[in-house]
Amino acid sequence: MPTDEKQLRKYEFKKALEELSNLKGRGTELVSLYIPPDKQIWDVVQYLREEYSTSSNIKSKSTRKNVLAAIESIMSRLKSYKMTPPTGLVLFVGHVATRGDQTTMYAQIIEPPEPFQTFIYKCDSQFYLDPLLSQLKTKEIYGLIVIDRKEATIGFLNGTNIVAVTNEQSLVPSKHHQGGQSSRRYERLIEIAAHDYFKKIGEICNNTFVPIIKDIRAIFIGGPGATKNYFFEKDYLRNEIKNKVEELYDVGYTDESGLRELVERAAETMKDMDIAREKDLVTKFLMEIKKSEGGLGIYGENQVKEALERKAIDILLISDGIRSTRYYYKCPACGFAKDYDKWLDDVTCPNCGAAMDLDHEEDLVKNLYELAEASGARVEIIGEDSDEGKLLKKAFSGLAGILRYVPQRPNSQ
Repeated sequence: MPTDEKQLRKYEFKKALEELSNLKGRGTELVSLYIPPDKQIWDVVQYLREEYSTSSNIKSKSTRKNVLAAIESIMSRLKSYKMTPPTGLVLFVGHVATRGDQTTMYAQIIEPPEPFQTFIYKCDSQFYLDPLLSQLKTKEIYGLIVIDRKEATIGFLNGTNIVAVTNEQSLVPSKHHQGGQSSRRYERLIEIAAHDYFKKIGEICNNTFVPIIKDIRAIFIGGPGATKNYFFEKDYLRNEIKNKVEELYDVGYTDESGLRELVERAAETMKDMDIAREKDLVTKFLMEIKKSEGGLGIYGENQVKEALERKAIDILLISDGIRSTRYYYKCPACGFAKDYDKWLDDVTCPNCGAAMDLDHEEDLVKNLYELAEASGARVEIIGEDSDEGKLLKKAFSGLAGILRYVPQRPNSQ
């Protein structure tokens, strides 16, 4: 699957889960059904028939009515599937609360990005999302260690998010003479204290990284001077961790800022990392818009759409946090049409006074993907966790582009 298509599917998946998480039922009448890849559709239908019979005994009339309607809807929708998709199938169906005491039938079918193993049927006042939410977690994890003789910080790089696990201060004395003690004896005491400190840090690293070593893509160690090399080369770290160490880097700090500096240093080694890719792309865009004579940078919804339509954009940058949908209403009586930036359940035609119907809706990001595909532009989703991602969303409304060529400007008279 092309990278752009994968990114779009991930965006749609995340948006769907966000929508589902905000829906509530009046009672335990929202049905969540997880069908794993190896489960036969016929077996699921048989199971639902049994649940339908059982649900007929629900005491609450409204809950019974809504649960039975949800099961009927699911069985009807499953008729279009001859077999379960390769990653499984998840259906969310039920009457969700709207205004006052009103409810409306809701249905969402998801083919998840990753397969799951367990068949689940669940009725509740909310849709059951835990198995799918776990699939949103970034699978690419890096271990980070910054260390010198004064302190050490251990952490993770998870996607674009740097997380410090612990910061440990050492009790190693400074290397200077004190009256009444021989230099050799004092040096020996320093080395004993250093050994105890390195042993402690090694144990923390072992306890932090070994349990999830299979999920860690690589580990990077940084620090000023030769201490990091000594720590790595001796037997303070278990072999499982040593085998994951990709590189050692000189960094000036060994606190949380040292972790950030380590990631910066390691970015060249990890060109395929999200955080490095996003930093390079947003930095390139910023350099272009700063050019006094007009560079290749462009931002703003209207400007980006116009540039995509004339096939001028080379790389389209979209913030992962963009959520924008336009709703198009049309009057069945006179044909008057109007669009809104939010869904409205009661729209009156200003032309003839009749009730307007929702004609269709357009998701901004999906629309931009379609324009990009038609124009041959490359799409890059920029996460919100990184500094660059935050800047793109806050300063440029989460939408920017790098052009293929500098647009011609009219000659001044």
